[in-house]
Amino acid sequence: MAAPSKSKPAPWTNRRRRWRPEGSLAVVTGASSGIGRELTLLLAGKGCRVIAVARRRERLEELVAEAKRLSPKAEVIPIVGDVTDMSVRDQALEQVRVLGEGKLDLLVNNAGVGGIGRFMDADPERMRQIMEVNFHAPVEWTRGAMEMLRNAANDFPTRQCTPVICNIGSVLGHRAVPEKSEYCASKFALHGWSDSIRAELTSDGIAVVLVSPSTTKSEFFDSLVGTEAGQKSKSFGSWPADRVARAAYAAIVACRSEVILSLGGKALVYSDRLTPPLVNAILARTIENAD
Repeated sequence: MAAPSKSKPAPWTNRRRRWRPEGSLAVVTGASSGIGRELTLLLAGKGCRVIAVARRRERLEELVAEAKRLSPKAEVIPIVGDVTDMSVRDQALEQVRVLGEGKLDLLVNNAGVGGIGRFMDADPERMRQIMEVNFHAPVEWTRGAMEMLRNAANDFPTRQCTPVICNIGSVLGHRAVPEKSEYCASKFALHGWSDSIRAELTSDGIAVVLVSPSTTKSEFFDSLVGTEAGQKSKSFGSWPADRVARAAYAAIVACRSEVILSLGGKALVYSDRLTPPLVNAILARTIENAD
């Protein structure tokens, strides 16, 4: 049996898998607010050049200014556009070719939308929109960036930096709850896809990190599709976005496969694994009481 390549981490160990911000180049989607904004500031402050992608030009301009204020040497390159528009993806990746000589050290698929409401009461377009942003966009951004991530992996002997794909999922990608069927479906899809490509890319020296927050205090809830209930979901057990970003950053640096954030989130996930009928009964009763 051939010995594992010395230039890449062996498939069965994480000892040499480590990401480092200094001199790295990252792409972060959904960078104008919430987790994406805080993670962009954190990365830029630690010496990582960040290509920040979001729809709102003015918010991206504010982000660039804030990064410079916090760290005069910070480099944040704004790209304005919708993540579902592949011309925006291509524009961002062209910046990678120019700035990183075709090598990408970190891709953070963070952009997302949500929705609240019963499945049968929802417009079918809501499901399509949520799946497009939360699942299909990360898939296609990753597909487009793969060659550049592999180029960075091939540079591992020089930089000792493992390239990382970080997907921002959700606790609801582990356990679905009522009245968020579309959102749960999109995060389950992201979770399953992340697990699959993690195994596929191990031999390429690329790490796949899945970050699964529960409720986050961010503008995400202002973008809930087809509902006015977003504000009601905003506060209970929420982590502030900067705390989630710090946890995501730690997971990226350590090349951890997955992190589930918050005590409540872990309680939901592990309770469902141990006693799924009980969790189902509790959730069903919650809906009955709401009626």
